[in-house]
Amino acid sequence: MEQQQQLLHFCDSKHPLVYLPDYRGGDICRGCQESIYGPTYYCPNSECSSWYRHHKSCAELPLGLHHPMHPLHPLILFDEKTHYPEEKEKSRCQLCKESRREYTYRCYRCNFNLHIKCADLQHKVEFHDHPHQMEQQQQLLHFCDSKHPLVYLPDYRGGATCCGCQESIYGPTYLCPNFECNSSYMHHKSCAEVPLGLHHPLHPLHPLILFDEKTGYLEKENSRCQVCNESREEYTYRCYRCDFNIHIKCAILQLEVEFHDHPLTPFWKGITFTCDICGKEDKGLPYLCATCCFFIHRSCASFPRRLKVVRHKHPLHITHSSFELCESDSRFCQLCVQKVDTRYGLYYCSKCDFVAHLNCAIDERNREDINLLKLKDGENEDEELDQSVESAAAYKVKKIKVGEDGTEIATEIEHFSHEHDLKLIDEEVHNNEKCDGCVRAISPPFYSCAKCSFFFHKSCANLPMKKRNPLHRHPLTLQMRMTWCKACYQWCNGFFYSCESCNFDLDVQCSLVPEILTHEGHNHQLILSSTSFQQSCSSCGDRRNQVFRCTSCEFAIDFKCATLPQTTRYKQHEHPFTLSYAAEDDSGEYYCDICEEERNPNHWFYYCVDCTYPAHPKCILGEDPNMK
Repeated sequence: MEQQQQLLHFCDSKHPLVYLPDYRGGDICRGCQESIYGPTYYCPNSECSSWYRHHKSCAELPLGLHHPMHPLHPLILFDEKTHYPEEKEKSRCQLCKESRREYTYRCYRCNFNLHIKCADLQHKVEFHDHPHQMEQQQQLLHFCDSKHPLVYLPDYRGGATCCGCQESIYGPTYLCPNFECNSSYMHHKSCAEVPLGLHHPLHPLHPLILFDEKTGYLEKENSRCQVCNESREEYTYRCYRCDFNIHIKCAILQLEVEFHDHPLTPFWKGITFTCDICGKEDKGLPYLCATCCFFIHRSCASFPRRLKVVRHKHPLHITHSSFELCESDSRFCQLCVQKVDTRYGLYYCSKCDFVAHLNCAIDERNREDINLLKLKDGENEDEELDQSVESAAAYKVKKIKVGEDGTEIATEIEHFSHEHDLKLIDEEVHNNEKCDGCVRAISPPFYSCAKCSFFFHKSCANLPMKKRNPLHRHPLTLQMRMTWCKACYQWCNGFFYSCESCNFDLDVQCSLVPEILTHEGHNHQLILSSTSFQQSCSSCGDRRNQVFRCTSCEFAIDFKCATLPQTTRYKQHEHPFTLSYAAEDDSGEYYCDICEEERNPNHWFYYCVDCTYPAHPKCILGEDPNMK
């Protein structure tokens, strides 16, 4: 303040106050009504200089504060011009019990008043006048939660809704650590640190005071923002004297974004524009970079500059310049396998030419749970992030033999999933036994229990205890019990991989399907597509969020169909059934010979060529094919 020599103060909307380091005139301070000797602010205008003199300490009072005598709500600073209770009794100070013409802190919700001298300002907690200090302290006392201070997280990526602006949070965050209210009181760092009061060029006459839906207590029409002309449940600056409201997003005079070199300023007039980040045409108030002729939505400014997705080994950087890409190429998002418009914003890995939609990359299901702040700018950007998972073997070796090529073979093992030792068998099984791990027909080599009917494929016994999978952001652990697979949506009682913290389970068959799939049922490669909307499976008609999609045509299959066995047997039928992908003839009439109901000729089915015997997959495999 002393270096600037001037102060814009709510007592005088026309003139800034000028600083005098050693005034000795003894005039009365406008704030505390006491004589002034020493550092002073005054208005240099001849018409109001004697009226607008303040002690330096009174002029620099915060517009809002928390006080221990009234911890439930913040107190807002008023003088007789903005302090509008008509009755004298309503302005009486709760401490000295007097009504005086000095500045007063007031809670309008509770009719609570404290003169600035009675407020005993040495005990106050000012509302984040110095945000950089709050980062060091890691805590912030905020009016949204009078019981608990908010705790600072430097790189939150959960996408929860901000209590202040009602937009998703990615990046620096304040939250309440109390379990009962942490999801309700999450804020962007910038939203948590907005001042309780401010001067704004759209309403220069009076200061604006911050309210939320708890302390705003307005009728919907009276809370309409004068800029966007909408009533929303976000923090709002308000002048009660003039019924003037402006949302905190609409009040921003300059916006710093991670992915653009210049600050953005609001365009104060509603226009029709196309956002240069999301590519959507909209009518409203964009933010503008005049240097670059760059227009964006306020909500699009919150996209992080870089992030890491589960399905790519390098960090992705946001780009809104198609110069990084070859525009002539037809680009597909490698997370949802839908087309990408390279004229607008996207996430990109230049080393691997990996492209992803903005919303696909920030989706919680696709994002890696990793703190990229540990990776400094320009350091190891092109190196693969070490996301390997150390995994112990799922069994102990009891006996081994050496093969003809010198390879050691475990002939007897103790597996975590079974109480008895298992011996390696290299002979055919003739009674249609199933593997207890993958619940598929057993075939040599396999491990068997001599004491009970328990079988493992050798490949299933060798499954790692921990692994990563593109369908989930956390490492998965091998388990064995009855569960519901989140990929194929079927019950399973064999092996599955699990993330217990997220209640995510994946049966072993689905865990082995690669991201890029070559399947006999289609001529082109299929790529794993994960979307927030459901897509139709071409082979069965079910709709799922995760499918394998073809970029050359509209073909897609879900995990249930992608893991169907190529051949299988049915009860006492003497021949095996083969999975078929096209109608067996051109008769135009297609039925299942088991349930005798009509079949869709476009859907996959099982067929015995020797007997010309077609059947639905569910009729051959049963309702729960992954249950033994």
